[in-house]
Amino acid sequence: MQQTTNTILMIRPVNFRMNEQTAVNNYYQKVLDNLLPETVNAKAQKEFDAFVEKLEKVGVQVIVVNDTNETDTPDAVFPNNWISFHQNGSVALYPMFAENRRLERREDILEILESKRFLIYDIVDYTSAEDEAVFLEGTGSLLLDRIHKKAYCALSPRADEDLFIEFCEDFDYMPVWFTANQTVNGKRVPIYHTNVMMCLGETFAVICLSSIDDKNERKNVIQNLKEDGKEIIDITEAQVNCFAGNMLQVKGTNDELYLVMSQYAYDSLTNSQLEVLKKHNKAIVSSSLDTIEACGGGSARCMMAEVFLPKA
Repeated sequence: MQQTTNTILMIRPVNFRMNEQTAVNNYYQKVLDNLLPETVNAKAQKEFDAFVEKLEKVGVQVIVVNDTNETDTPDAVFPNNWISFHQNGSVALYPMFAENRRLERREDILEILESKRFLIYDIVDYTSAEDEAVFLEGTGSLLLDRIHKKAYCALSPRADEDLFIEFCEDFDYMPVWFTANQTVNGKRVPIYHTNVMMCLGETFAVICLSSIDDKNERKNVIQNLKEDGKEIIDITEAQVNCFAGNMLQVKGTNDELYLVMSQYAYDSLTNSQLEVLKKHNKAIVSSSLDTIEACGGGSARCMMAEVFLPKA
């Protein structure tokens, strides 16, 4: 098994804006009042293209698919929430909290991958859970340690415990679940996605330990990471608010490891945190995603769906 991949699927935005349906429990979203919708979309496209260019420059294979005008899908730029691709040739489709995000699921994307000689043997479809208002939003909710076969999940309105356990049984992962909170208007509320407060690399984990209020849950997470030999880089809630948890380790040229994040995330990290991260990666790739982060409430990691499928 491998933890990181050289191939990433990304969806280029066509109608990007703040999604009012996700804003109810994604507290990272902001309305950019002074900008016209066309301006917001144009800025998002510019950020997207520059980001793809940086990834390709270090040797990451990026499969770019354009979003479609036929549906109202303001969050299509975050494909990792509705689909995941696995080394055994399985594809998982996930139930989405926001109704307009369900429209992001597209069969033609599987056809595009197959046309590039990727093999799909099986589709595991959890989307019927939407009828029961039960959700599990892909690798936003699930952080997979593919080598040690552990799945980490911060339970929230978008990550259901029973469905998480069902996923772990289907894909043969050991479940590690907890609640991660953030302070909003003086109250502790669940962070909507695990990948906002945590990132798993091959030999390290970036995590906001202070967001796990329950001491036993926190201890359990630390114990699991340590027993798998991960060096823990603890980040603060303020850094989480800058998307410093929303990173992804990828493979570039000659299978060298790169850590990908936004410029906002990079700028929030301390020198000592950066030193530790650089020790585990050939380099850090950071790109400005200010508009996408502000309106979308997601960052670099959310924009990349890792492709682990076998090739013909």
